[in-house]
Amino acid sequence: MKSIFKPLLLASAAALAMVAASPAFSQAAYPDKPVSLIIPFAAGGPTDAVARMIAIPMGKSLGQTVLVENVVGAGGTIGATKVARAEPNGYSILLHHMGMATAPALYRKLNFDPLKDFEYIGQVVDVPMTLLARKDFPPTTFPELQAYLKANGNKVSLANAGLGAVSHLCGLLFMSQIGIELTTVPYKGTGPAMNDLLGGQVDMLCDQTTQTVPMIKENRVKVFGVTSATRLASLPNVPTLNEQGLKGFEVKVWHGMYAPKGTPAPVLEKINVAMRAAMQDPMVKQRLADLSSDIPSSDKMTPAGLKTHLEAEIAKWGPIIKKAGVYAD
Repeated sequence: MKSIFKPLLLASAAALAMVAASPAFSQAAYPDKPVSLIIPFAAGGPTDAVARMIAIPMGKSLGQTVLVENVVGAGGTIGATKVARAEPNGYSILLHHMGMATAPALYRKLNFDPLKDFEYIGQVVDVPMTLLARKDFPPTTFPELQAYLKANGNKVSLANAGLGAVSHLCGLLFMSQIGIELTTVPYKGTGPAMNDLLGGQVDMLCDQTTQTVPMIKENRVKVFGVTSATRLASLPNVPTLNEQGLKGFEVKVWHGMYAPKGTPAPVLEKINVAMRAAMQDPMVKQRLADLSSDIPSSDKMTPAGLKTHLEAEIAKWGPIIKKAGVYAD
């Protein structure tokens, strides 16, 4: 009897060992070590702030520490490339803003394809923008602004945070819709651009509410509209650009979460659940409200929702960037 069953027992043990070592079995234990949340921008910026806001509650949900790792350079493309080439095991995930949609048109050589090289986890945060002018800028209403720009054209300076920055893209869309070319003035970040706007060295700027709401409430700048689809609770008396005649004008610094292509579905589901839990954390919700930032609707916080939004944004911004003739190497 022993000679019959011993081989069977050994075969069974070997089979169990193979199952335990298989990817399907190991997924059940995910995560069993810290997870890296790659931010393709410098520490202290808006995207980094979002990441650090949600990392702790995500870690609580996952049962492991979520480490924020800043991989900077080339307008966010270096960090995105790192995740695209990472092992698809759920331990390297990417938090990126709308630059994922603009990179294909903006960069002549791109080392990743946003639509082919990633698995989608979900949309995270939407940050609207405001169209501002220096405090002593002559127009006071949006109709007056349009008339003034039509009369003065490229004499008016429009600041931005650099080539491909969201402030740059917002300005491109604005000029495209009003049909008037302004003189664009690039800076190395919105901080210096805002300083020169406050100092009167430039005329206009399109910037995120996380920076502009305090300036507006302190009456240090003029505001001509918000770029969201609806008015903001923090600025209820400021109309949207859409309701003032720029139909369909909407620019939000939306953020999405991605994983390398091939990451197993059960792992993606665990990350999505942790992401959703973080967005419902009371402290996160309060901080986002204070910054005039929005939590996306439930359908957008899904892989399908992010994919649909990314495709729409690529289709929206590609022609605008190409028409403007702006490229980065």
